[in-house]
Amino acid sequence: MIYSMTGYAARTRGVKGGALYLELKSVNSRYLDCQFRICDALRNVEPALRELISARLSRGKLECRLNFVPADSSAQPQRLNADLLSRLQCFDAEVRRVMPLAAALTVNDVLHWPGIFGDDALDVDALSPTCLALASEALDDFTASRAREGEKLAEVIREKLARTRALVCEVGPRIPAAQAAFNEKLRQRLLEAVETAGDERIRQEVAVFAARIDVAEELARLSTHLDEVERVLKTGGASGKRLDFLMQELNREANTLASKSLVSEISQTAIEFKLLIEQMREQVQNLE
Repeated sequence: MIYSMTGYAARTRGVKGGALYLELKSVNSRYLDCQFRICDALRNVEPALRELISARLSRGKLECRLNFVPADSSAQPQRLNADLLSRLQCFDAEVRRVMPLAAALTVNDVLHWPGIFGDDALDVDALSPTCLALASEALDDFTASRAREGEKLAEVIREKLARTRALVCEVGPRIPAAQAAFNEKLRQRLLEAVETAGDERIRQEVAVFAARIDVAEELARLSTHLDEVERVLKTGGASGKRLDFLMQELNREANTLASKSLVSEISQTAIEFKLLIEQMREQVQNLE
């Protein structure tokens, strides 16, 4: 399948004392760029999460949020952890004895101190497998969302691809006649301008010029590149970089076609080629 670099997924799982919440979202990026927003209590899980994500994704700027949401205890009276409160008081006094200018702990500092209400500290070792399982489930949803969007983008590319291929098929058969007419017109002008030159010499010069403006090779390479784009879309997977390269090659051929064309019909077709290629390139930029 073709995958977009844009995706979103979120999962929640209840655990002792609350719930784990994991969110994944990504946008376009040249490489895989993972950014983690993890609560301090679960920070040790980050390396394993990074490894898990890196094994599933290859491109995109991804943000992973992992939080522990405590259970609602508003219905029950809360008690301060007397032992912890006493230790904080000793620590505060000791610090300010050594550093007199240090600010004392405020009530707000104390009330937000982990475990101050007697909550059991999170057992990170026990929660790590749960976090990874939750991340794996979220990645499944995340990958599915990227696949759905990727298929829509691929369909747009295929539509532009079909139009480009149709243009190649339309203009190809008309090029010999158009160039022959142009060559004859050029020959007549040269005969009028250079009366001393022989007709054979004029024909040779026109033949040399005609070879320089021949666009058959460009059209053939355009068809070859279009075939390769279609093949890559069918193969699927992480194909964004390959398709981006092919867009560059298609654009190169379209530029050459435009520069070599001295027939208005071919010049107009070259412009349409460039427009369609740019439209495809804009979609390719979103693919993994």
